[in-house]
Amino acid sequence: MAKFKAAVVQASSARAGTRDTVAKVLNLIAECGRAGANVVVFPEALVGGYPVGSLFGVASVGRKTPEGRDEFKRYHGEAINVPGPETEVIGEAAKTAGIYITLGVIERAGATLYCAALFFGPDGNLLGKHRKLMPTAAERLCWGFGDGSTLSTVDTPWGKMGSAICWENYMPLMRMAMYGKGVSIYCTPTADDGERWAASMRHIATEGRCFVLSACQYMTIEDFPDHLQNRLDDTADPVLMRGGSMIVDPLGQVLVGPDYGRETILYADLDSSDIVRARFDFDVVGHYARPDVFSLTVDERPKPPVSRLKG
Repeated sequence: MAKFKAAVVQASSARAGTRDTVAKVLNLIAECGRAGANVVVFPEALVGGYPVGSLFGVASVGRKTPEGRDEFKRYHGEAINVPGPETEVIGEAAKTAGIYITLGVIERAGATLYCAALFFGPDGNLLGKHRKLMPTAAERLCWGFGDGSTLSTVDTPWGKMGSAICWENYMPLMRMAMYGKGVSIYCTPTADDGERWAASMRHIATEGRCFVLSACQYMTIEDFPDHLQNRLDDTADPVLMRGGSMIVDPLGQVLVGPDYGRETILYADLDSSDIVRARFDFDVVGHYARPDVFSLTVDERPKPPVSRLKG
């Protein structure tokens, strides 16, 4: 079963919040299913919202404000529990469409929020999740840090599917950890809509000899979720995130995209045999590795803040 159809969804969160965003995701899953897609990737933080431009009360070092606390409370209220009611209905949609899904969400775990990628199977099951290891810059105001226990991949008929979220892809050791897991379908939910991102996706596909499926939101001020509206400058560019979603093959050739300037779904027909063909002359964790010189140790143990030992 070498050939399959991949899709990357370029869409924004719904302005009204998570409930409407989930409904939008269900419709997009159905659309991908009707188009014959087998694997679908959605953008970073689609469910729950990416807080682009949010000020959290103009938080600064050593200073927090009541307004910022209220803004975080609203954001926390739009996040989802994993598993939870939202993952149940998304799983049902995946089952109806018969597709594998990687979906960017904001996960609520107690009072802490995590930027996460969820994996669903065509049987409707939530197969796993990955929490972003390193929130970038001001993301650290509102997101916690994942640990090695969610550096996960899931099996598909076309190879292992895994995810690195946005600028995690600039962490060389994390990329190597993913290659070491044998990832073939490398999913990159992102909020980076810059020109250099496309170059990075081509590099990763070439380095890992894997398919790279990158999905970014296309978001305007009109789309920006109400619960994240604070003091966006009225004179700012009305396009807050311009997309740039794309699919790249294991030799670094762009198959579709990057697409800027609209909501869309990009499709590409892929052949998993191309991965073996590409690794003929370069296998980063195989014949091209030098374990006698270099090695990487990855700690995948969960790191709970409280451990209980019972006698």
